[in-house]
Amino acid sequence: MPSARALTEHVRRLAPEVLAFGVIGAGNTLLYLVITWVALPIGAVKASVIATVVTTTLAYIANRYWTYRNHSRTALRREYTLFFGFNLIGMVIQSGAIAIGKYGFGLTEANDAHAFMAVTAAGIVFATVFRFWAYRTFVFLKPPVDGHEGDLAELDAVAGLAELSTEDEPSRAAS
Repeated sequence: MPSARALTEHVRRLAPEVLAFGVIGAGNTLLYLVITWVALPIGAVKASVIATVVTTTLAYIANRYWTYRNHSRTALRREYTLFFGFNLIGMVIQSGAIAIGKYGFGLTEANDAHAFMAVTAAGIVFATVFRFWAYRTFVFLKPPVDGHEGDLAELDAVAGLAELSTEDEPSRAAS
């Protein structure tokens, strides 16, 4: 079992990351609501899609250059694809919690507003914890320890095989 000193040190190192992540998340949540409200006349679904794309992009940039600025840089396409994918999973977690409350427990917006908001808040908390873990584990890689991790991080998750196959072309090998 880790000592109290080791645990305190771990929390001390993690605290700035959690704080930055929280500030970015809160700001993007407010921006999401504003964009959705302004774009609502074009339709709720379209407004939500626009707000999601804009805030996900801004959250990626803010997390890349603030929260995880000390982590290894990998291909932009790889990071953004994973970031957006994990955001979609987070959205499913949030929506799933709401669906469970509404359809599983029979909550209604009109009669159970407080319980509905509690379920919504719980969904947001679970989705936020998931996103923090996923970004930290898969999207923004930790700095290399022995130098070899950086080589692996250079590979793009989507185009990795294509990059490997072009490196083995005979014309490149001869020159």
